[in-house]
Amino acid sequence: MAGNNRHIILRWFVIGLFALLGLRLFHIQIIDRSYQRAAENNVLRYEVQHPPRGEIYDRNGDFLAQSVASYDLMVVPRNIPREEGFDTVALARIAGVTPEQLTQSLQAAKSYSHSRASVVVRQLSTEAKLLFDEGNFDGFYTLFRTQRSYPRKIAGNLLGYIGQVNDKIIERNPYYSRGDYIGYSGIESAYEELLRGEKGEKVSIVDVRGTIKGPYQEGHYDKPALSGTPITTTIDAPLQELAEELMQGKVGSVIALEPSTGEILVMVSSPTYDPDELMGRDRGNNYVKMLNNPRQPLFNRAVMSSYPPGSTFKLVNALIGLEEGVVTPARRYPCEGGYHVGRGVKCHDHRSPLNLKDAVSNSCNAYFCYVFRDILDNPTRGGIMKGGYDNWEKYVRSFGFGQKLGSDFASERGGFVPTADFYNDYYPKWNSLTVISMAIGQGELGCSPLQMANLAAIIANRGYYYIPHVVKHIEGRDSLDSRFYERHYTMVSEKHFEPVIDGMWGTVHREIGTAGVAYVKGLDICGKTGTAQNPHGKDHSTFLAFAPKDNPQIAISVYVENGGFGSSVAAPIASLLIEKYLTGEVARPELVKYIKNMDIAYPNYSNKK
Repeated sequence: MAGNNRHIILRWFVIGLFALLGLRLFHIQIIDRSYQRAAENNVLRYEVQHPPRGEIYDRNGDFLAQSVASYDLMVVPRNIPREEGFDTVALARIAGVTPEQLTQSLQAAKSYSHSRASVVVRQLSTEAKLLFDEGNFDGFYTLFRTQRSYPRKIAGNLLGYIGQVNDKIIERNPYYSRGDYIGYSGIESAYEELLRGEKGEKVSIVDVRGTIKGPYQEGHYDKPALSGTPITTTIDAPLQELAEELMQGKVGSVIALEPSTGEILVMVSSPTYDPDELMGRDRGNNYVKMLNNPRQPLFNRAVMSSYPPGSTFKLVNALIGLEEGVVTPARRYPCEGGYHVGRGVKCHDHRSPLNLKDAVSNSCNAYFCYVFRDILDNPTRGGIMKGGYDNWEKYVRSFGFGQKLGSDFASERGGFVPTADFYNDYYPKWNSLTVISMAIGQGELGCSPLQMANLAAIIANRGYYYIPHVVKHIEGRDSLDSRFYERHYTMVSEKHFEPVIDGMWGTVHREIGTAGVAYVKGLDICGKTGTAQNPHGKDHSTFLAFAPKDNPQIAISVYVENGGFGSSVAAPIASLLIEKYLTGEVARPELVKYIKNMDIAYPNYSNKK
């Protein structure tokens, strides 16, 4: 009986074993194709076909970024003849590397896999590829890739750069694999999924030496790569070039918008960089140099910096005061060298008292201190501690300050507008005099250059803005994201903007104005200077403007760190760019030369490069 049981158990054991083997074979042959691939690799080669990235154009159809032919030198270590080897010196010369570098790369490939292909040298030129084809390098082959090229050498921070994916990216997104490239910043990053295209695959028959004999089954199993989607930006390339020239040697930013659409015409962060410097074999060295540069060329000041707006912010307080009814265009306030209440706020010499238009044109500090305090202490709002400050903050945020505007820049930051709770945490007791510096755009306020340019667009539009954006058209699409077509209104009525605009017009056109240097005959430029106090050195120079006064076509903000008065650097730069955009030329070459040759000291930076 026991023997029968053992027989039965043994029989079932054998049946189970064969069942497991059968299931394993089914898995290998039907479900898991990797084993089939490994066997086929003895005679077949599967090559990833990398698509060219989509082109990037300026608003006029000129190339800002394009893909050019490039080749990766590949190796399958086991296919290198063991006895004969290969001519290391000759191959190194063709590839543009030293024999030592080539040997090192080959060792790395062997460590990775003897049977799988590895990249030995990246980004061979077409000429190098042709020389390679003429040689006899068994075990090596070239794989077609493309390399990013930036023909106009401008807009480094705007366009961004691409680089190889790392392990974290591969783990996060299965589309990418070892050796792939991805956009890391700017447009290259924001529109990566469109620009990258779709990878393909080519299956070829190879001999034992790795030499391709032809397509497998006449290319039936090949999958062509799909090129990336071309993108047309809103950028005006000639205007961008001029802006970068004028900002050379300076630290700061220039942003220009089309008020009627929110399209970004110019985006300069200075210092900038040639985007081609972050391509090719010198990319690593150049990247390290940029990281170590104290002026941070990789930091996009246009959307990431948080600056005190200075006197340009007086326009916001004027508009809030008009809407709240605490001031009228005709009401005058005195100024005898400043605002002499509490710690006081100094002001430059000018006639007194002033109405709203003259206060804007003269940039009177005292006038706006009176207005600001009347807004916060307004009894109809319960005074500063019972709603006056909170009400002012809501107004400010309706202008787009204190939060991201929602542009198509992932790196955009929102600046800072302090809340009442912020001051409650710092002061046991505070009032409107405690925060009086915000009357003139100082204190805790922080704004990005993009937000300041947007303020210029809001005033140009008489009370509303479109979210600033840098893409104008995507091939194959009829429109952009719907959010870029929506008007965003401030809390200030349209009727209150005209007296402020009259003051801005006077800033440029009247003798008492602080920005006569920005005057261009026939262009009706409206502007506002700002001199932002800087505890770490010379004050910052800032200026915002739009033109023409009626039916505005361009709104602009210029911010130059340590530039001094708004009229000294920022205003003339803005004026030249407006002139270029509206007339197609610059008729003041002496002013261009003066700005380009200007030497600004930057004590917080160890060098000027």
